[in-house]
Amino acid sequence: MKKITLVLLAMAMTLGTIVSAQDKYGPNAEECKKYLSYYQEYYKQKNYDDALPNWRQAMKICPPTASQNMLLNGMVLLGREINKTKDADTRKALIDSLLNLNDIRAEYYPNYAVAAMNTKGQYMTQFFKDPKQVYDGLSTIVAANQEKTKPSLLLLQLNSAIDLFKADKLGAEEVINTYQNAIALIGKAEQTEDVVKTKGDIEGLFITSQVASCDNLIALFTPRYEADPDNIDLVTNIVKMMGNTEGCQNNDLFLKAVTKMHANEPSAASAYYLYKLHAAQDDNTTAVKYLEEAIAFGDLDTATKANYNLELAAFGLKTGMNAKAFEAARKAAELDPANQGKAYYLIGTIWGSTRCGGNEVERRANYWVAVDYLQKAKAADESLTADCNRLIGSYSVYYPQKAEAFMYDIVDGQSYSVNCGGMHATTTVRTQK
Repeated sequence: MKKITLVLLAMAMTLGTIVSAQDKYGPNAEECKKYLSYYQEYYKQKNYDDALPNWRQAMKICPPTASQNMLLNGMVLLGREINKTKDADTRKALIDSLLNLNDIRAEYYPNYAVAAMNTKGQYMTQFFKDPKQVYDGLSTIVAANQEKTKPSLLLLQLNSAIDLFKADKLGAEEVINTYQNAIALIGKAEQTEDVVKTKGDIEGLFITSQVASCDNLIALFTPRYEADPDNIDLVTNIVKMMGNTEGCQNNDLFLKAVTKMHANEPSAASAYYLYKLHAAQDDNTTAVKYLEEAIAFGDLDTATKANYNLELAAFGLKTGMNAKAFEAARKAAELDPANQGKAYYLIGTIWGSTRCGGNEVERRANYWVAVDYLQKAKAADESLTADCNRLIGSYSVYYPQKAEAFMYDIVDGQSYSVNCGGMHATTTVRTQK
């Protein structure tokens, strides 16, 4: 009984081997193997002319499962024939056959499907001359391979899209979408040196193409934003695209998108950017609000906070918000000693530009304070000496006359408190002699 079982087992194993071999090489296994052997021998010797007919015969008899090399070698053989062929119809048929080999490889060898599709894309760019053929073909490859698409194919897909746009055969929206998809996919790939370089090439190609004009972007994104203003991915995309397009930041759509991003994920940087945007539109009150918000962020380092205060002081002085400018400059000086010279210079200028009410002395007392700070400014920063001296000379002429001061029981060297325009300071009386 044991002997019969072993015999049956051996028969089953043999039958399984035969069936397996038949599955791999097809019903004409021996003929398949023969022509595989024939063409491979010539192929190894680089006798491609004699390898080709034997390879064709192998392709007729053998199923794709017989050998993956049969498909790979066939690509080389057909590629040589394409390059030699002048007849247009024959050439087209050969190209179709070559591309089909990649489809067969992807179907029967799924572990190599990505490689097969990438190779197919490379052949398309090599043999197709019509940008529409290239674009459509590569779009299929990209859709299949996603982030595993060979980076150079993403670049060539965008290039063909731009060519079609210039020929008025593709709209700006589709080109922009192609670019955005390419950047998104390449961003998911391993960031090798080649990938990083290709990403730069894609960005450079898109920028120089001038497809993404500001008008195009506004026309494209405005209806999308209005339909879905809370879509943060869309908002981020709008900010990125318009932010990278020259002269495309001073418009309502960009401002709305940046504001939405800031509301979703507030930061000192985004608040500062909103200050810049509103300032560019002369919305000074809102600009100041965002700059003050940026300054208030706890994670802002001291040097940056001092610089932001200094900027707020300069902006306040420029827009007539003198009291706010005074407080900001004072804080800038307190936060960072390196800023004291500039801060004191600003404070001196603020006091010098403020118009005070009252009697003859009260209307001129602000110039004493202005000169006090200008003296402090040039002491803190020698590079400001010339500018400070110029302003000191200008302000000094507005000191009250000695006789005028005397009429109000005020004399040189006396301490004097000044309250003007929401600002307060203690200074020393000085008169014109």
